[in-house]
Amino acid sequence: MIDGVIVKQITKFCDDRGFFAELIREDEGILPHFGQASWSMSYPGIIKAFHYHEKQDDLWFFPSGNAQVVLHDLRVDSKTNGETDVFYMGDDNPIVLFIPKGVAHGYRVLGEKPLTIIYFTTKAYDKENPDEKRIPWNDPLIGFDWETKFK
Repeated sequence: MIDGVIVKQITKFCDDRGFFAELIREDEGILPHFGQASWSMSYPGIIKAFHYHEKQDDLWFFPSGNAQVVLHDLRVDSKTNGETDVFYMGDDNPIVLFIPKGVAHGYRVLGEKPLTIIYFTTKAYDKENPDEKRIPWNDPLIGFDWETKFK
């Protein structure tokens, strides 16, 4: 796994009313600082990739739908520099994923229903000086094949 990435399995507490689950707690030490919480939706088949940050870390959670999440370590000083990891997240695998600054990230919506993401960042978005560096979804440096393989 890419150095610094943290995966937290979500535990649902279910009863006859529904369920409750904690996503992140300050006493876990996963998110070093809170900056902003955001919510987004993407339609089936959409690929949102790639981007990375120089100053902020991200924490991703998909409460509905399913996603193929791809990370690529761009950090020159990292022991996992140049490595790529893939995670399947959402309805079928409720996890929280911590993505350190310098790790490119993106996702593809899987299935036939929209995907919802709730994400937390360690810095608030600054529209005058955004900390978001873009890389094309098909960048040859990363070389990730987004096509589903039938096995």
